[in-house]
Amino acid sequence: MINSEEKWINRFLALHYVFPVPMNKLHPLIEYNPTLQLEKMQTSLLVGLLRITENRAIQLKNMYQKFVETPFLQIYDNHQITPIIFTNPNYPTSLKNLYDPPAVLYVKGDTTLLNMHKKLAIIGSREATYYSKKSIETILPPLISQNFTIVSGLAKGADTMAHESTIALGGKTIAVLGTGLFHIYPKQNEELAKIMSKEHLLITEYPPYITPKKWNFPMRNRIISGLSQAVIITEAKEKSGTVSTMEHALENGKEIFAIPGSIHSPLSAGPHNLILEGAKPVWNGYQILEELQEFEQINN
Repeated sequence: MINSEEKWINRFLALHYVFPVPMNKLHPLIEYNPTLQLEKMQTSLLVGLLRITENRAIQLKNMYQKFVETPFLQIYDNHQITPIIFTNPNYPTSLKNLYDPPAVLYVKGDTTLLNMHKKLAIIGSREATYYSKKSIETILPPLISQNFTIVSGLAKGADTMAHESTIALGGKTIAVLGTGLFHIYPKQNEELAKIMSKEHLLITEYPPYITPKKWNFPMRNRIISGLSQAVIITEAKEKSGTVSTMEHALENGKEIFAIPGSIHSPLSAGPHNLILEGAKPVWNGYQILEELQEFEQINN
């Protein structure tokens, strides 16, 4: 028999299953109705609290009633998925500080990595070249020797290089997905995700059934930067999702590092522009360690 806390968590997971939005959009509803008895609420109240249309509110209420008794905790556990809701003590403090923190983190793998203090993000273009691969391999060893966990987004290109190089060098890595855990994207990284789900960590803010949708991928960028002490950019075009991640990092006071590249490559435009805007140019891991030490001293 489940206790009252588990029952509330299952209700929260049912709400997130049918309405998978960030926590800032759910706060008004939870403050008004802490027991999450949506089935007893008037549709007009849902419209006002969630800022949705009447049709959407009716649909949401019907779906919630359908799933509210579902034992989500047990179902997710059967798939080795751990849902960490916003109120869970293991929910990362750095994400709580976001304007729009994830309501739930669905994680699979070594959950101890989630709250390791020493985390760095490595990001770059999906079209990243051999230059990114060699740069990542050059920068990583000193960082891994100091037990930094490497965070990226499991996308093809630079993200994949960051995860694979970290694993090859004996380090730990976290992938932040833009899909649910039942739908690894891109398909070519399914084997990598399988390895990471056992010895490293997969994280997503989306329920497992969510399939790849282009608007979800920019959303996960705030989690990549939010989890990390600093963000390192390899190759990226002037306007790209990589630059979007950097904007999130800057908004949240994170240190930014950029790897300089060839002036003849369009993939150098992103890091070069960031350097002009104040990012630190780096070409080895020791520079990053020194800069982070100074950054910590200034901010403590």
